[in-house]
Amino acid sequence: MGILAAVTGPLGEFAATASFPVVLAATFTAFVVVSVVLNVLHQLLFKKPKEPPVVFHWFPVIGSTITYGMDPYRFFFENRAKYGDVFTFVLLGKKNTVCLDTTGNNFILNGKLRDVNAEEIYNPLCGPVFGKDVVYDCPNAKLMEQKKFVKFGLTQDALRSYVTLITAEVEDFLKRHQAFKGQKGTFDVPKVMAELTIYTASRTLQGEEVRNSFDSSFAALYHDLDGGFSPVNFMLSWAPLPHNRKRDNAHNKMIEVYSSIVEKRRSGAVKKDSHDMIWHLMECKYKDGTPVPNHEIAGIMIALLMAGQHSSSSTIAWILLRLASKPELLEELLEEQKTVLGADLPPLTQDDLSRLPLHSQTVKETLRIHAPIHSIMRKVKQPMVVDGTNYTVPAGRTLMSSPGTSAQMDRHFVNPSVWDPHRWDAGQHDYDDADNDDVEKIDYGWGVVSKGTNSPYLPFGAGRHRCIGEQFAYVQLQTILCAFVREFRVRNVGGGREVVGTDYSSLFSRPLAPAVVEWERRN
Repeated sequence: MGILAAVTGPLGEFAATASFPVVLAATFTAFVVVSVVLNVLHQLLFKKPKEPPVVFHWFPVIGSTITYGMDPYRFFFENRAKYGDVFTFVLLGKKNTVCLDTTGNNFILNGKLRDVNAEEIYNPLCGPVFGKDVVYDCPNAKLMEQKKFVKFGLTQDALRSYVTLITAEVEDFLKRHQAFKGQKGTFDVPKVMAELTIYTASRTLQGEEVRNSFDSSFAALYHDLDGGFSPVNFMLSWAPLPHNRKRDNAHNKMIEVYSSIVEKRRSGAVKKDSHDMIWHLMECKYKDGTPVPNHEIAGIMIALLMAGQHSSSSTIAWILLRLASKPELLEELLEEQKTVLGADLPPLTQDDLSRLPLHSQTVKETLRIHAPIHSIMRKVKQPMVVDGTNYTVPAGRTLMSSPGTSAQMDRHFVNPSVWDPHRWDAGQHDYDDADNDDVEKIDYGWGVVSKGTNSPYLPFGAGRHRCIGEQFAYVQLQTILCAFVREFRVRNVGGGREVVGTDYSSLFSRPLAPAVVEWERRN
């Protein structure tokens, strides 16, 4: 056994006689055990009373990453029952303080620039996708100007024209797509809706040149660029991973495509015949008089396309999946169109959308249960006392709100887990209507909007980073819904009432795929 065994006893004998792989495995196991023990002792013995309680976790670094990642809403509700509306959890070695319900929404989403920062959180993920000098890759004041450009580009004339364009796209899609050949069949809802919404968004917001590109190589570039939204890129966006190489290559090519379109339009080779956002941005100037450069127009176009397509495709997919589980509601929607618009179902207009309350409520209820983004994050710039508590969140910590959680609380909604568009009948739960004169208004630099941060229903966020595409999203979703209602009956395969679960593996919550339903063409 030698000197080692004599000095260290059985442990030395094991090390001297065992094979190297066995010793390595034993050493690793011992390291893990010691780490777990020390981590547990640290949580039990070194609590900080002035900071929010930390969710108990066995493993350091990993913390609550797995349970949070599998189902964020279950994670939030379970820990809310243990710790209250404010608690901290470890996510990949970093501490995140969660502030739930309306107080938490207001505390985080209405935070002042000196206290909280969104750019430092999101730019590592979004910067390589959107590009230089746009969205989170520029000072907040410049971002507010860019949001103002886009908001003022979504004029009533533009939205009015979009209804016609979207309807035409949907009708053409339903005629030519392989999934809808014949009189009845099945289709994978998330997959098909992702394809349809990219056509409608590109045709309306970006013009015919971009829309036609999606019938060729542009769709493949979009797919590769979309891969850049992998959650791992919050930390490893710089890493030379295969999906990041594809992302960067796709980004460069898409910037070239958009810049080429802008150059052709500036040269007069293309006649202005639409209300798309490219034309609008070409006419915009910053406060200092500088026109928006071509590469910024291209970057904003990528941001609009990516953000709008993700949220809209998942939402319309959820709408159809919910209707497939309640096909009787689909018939109610058809009856509403016939009653309001006429039995002959004339071509849809933007004015018609406001006359179809059940269609609007179907979209609203789906966004309540299936908010596209489950967690909204900000970085703390200086110590902050959490509203309504004695807790202080230190600088450098990540704050996290979840409006989707408050929208599923029974203190705000009766039977919140039940999908019921009729819960919004007669203006019930009119929490944050942008047209409601009773809601506090504010201008963050991109036009007057409802403040709304105290609301339990915030599917488009709130505060200075509230989504500017809210109006467009409702127009797009309601128009697609109207077209589907006219064309098809849908139901779950076998006629069941179940609804698929949610895939939380990417930045955007979406239905677990495949999610197949039956369709039958109406006579």
